[in-house]
Amino acid sequence: MTSIPGVGSNNSTSNSSGTTTKGNDFSSVDLDQFLGLLITEMQNQDPMNPMDNAQMLTQLSQIREIGATNQLSTTLQDFSVGQQLSMASNIIGKKVSGLDTDAKEITGVVDRVTVQSDASDATKRKVSVHIGQKVVDMSNIREIVSN
Repeated sequence: MTSIPGVGSNNSTSNSSGTTTKGNDFSSVDLDQFLGLLITEMQNQDPMNPMDNAQMLTQLSQIREIGATNQLSTTLQDFSVGQQLSMASNIIGKKVSGLDTDAKEITGVVDRVTVQSDASDATKRKVSVHIGQKVVDMSNIREIVSN
């Protein structure tokens, strides 16, 4: 099960509205942690004073909304990579100038395109073009000259 920051520890503080926070660190809570927190809250509610149906429906709708937002974000990332790949494939054989991976200015003819996954997050991909042995990220292309 996912570990949730601040749950089961004594280093949290209560604010004036009665909610408990841990140093206002909610921006670092990811989807799995948030869903785990909601499920834990529902599992550990007081059986003599259970959450009413309206509260439960509100929390379930929040879970669905977060899932939909996460799905949309993934779809948009995939669409962006597809757009970059399409653009990159259209410049094969064309002369471009830009910065290579060593931040050095390079000019030459694009001979191939690659897509690489981020080592820390396989869902993040990067489209690059190759000029000989040099690699140029699509975001670092400064000029495209048609032949």
